[in-house]
Amino acid sequence: MAAAALPEPVLVCVKAAAGSPDVLGDCPFCQRVLITLEEKKIPYETKLVDLSYKPDWFLKISPEGKVPVLKIAEDKWVPDSDVIVGIIEEKYPDPSLRTPPEKASVASKIFSSFVAFLKSKDPNDGSEQALVNELKSLDEHIKNHGPYINGENISAVDVSLAPKLFHLQVALKHFKGWTIPESLTYLHAYKELLFNRDSFLKTKPVAEELVIKGWAPKLNA
Repeated sequence: MAAAALPEPVLVCVKAAAGSPDVLGDCPFCQRVLITLEEKKIPYETKLVDLSYKPDWFLKISPEGKVPVLKIAEDKWVPDSDVIVGIIEEKYPDPSLRTPPEKASVASKIFSSFVAFLKSKDPNDGSEQALVNELKSLDEHIKNHGPYINGENISAVDVSLAPKLFHLQVALKHFKGWTIPESLTYLHAYKELLFNRDSFLKTKPVAEELVIKGWAPKLNA
């Protein structure tokens, strides 16, 4: 028996901008889900949640208070972007965003390396070099297999990485005065390819300042 389709339009709770509850926020995991829906041309509605003042209705469907959360049936919501994009792929397999298993882990350490470097207060702790090494590895992969991680067509691994690269670019420039080395030309081309897709442009934060405001409390903690 075929699996039942998700409710249409799909309803997903995502982060609102800090101080602007009617404006889409800066969460890269929420954007990943929205890009997936855009790439698959699935009608959807967003419920913006101010994570500083989580309403009772939201805590009922997401007891841990985390976004994104996807409605999959009446009174049934699912958290976690990994789980959500898997459900979307299963219910809406065309166009496929599946990434072959051998490429699914490409660039998987970039975000954690970025966060470690961003939060680092010791210039000699190796966090910068660790990030550079991860970026070089991605640059080499794109050189040999691009323009996307799985070749000619965008897939789930690109969708996951696009918002993270955007946060990396904005936050490191602002807080560290650091930019991705110009020598990584294939990575720069890949990044611009992602950032100029309609799905990314429609779902990105309205201003880079939102990304900066989102990271500031984490750095000052």
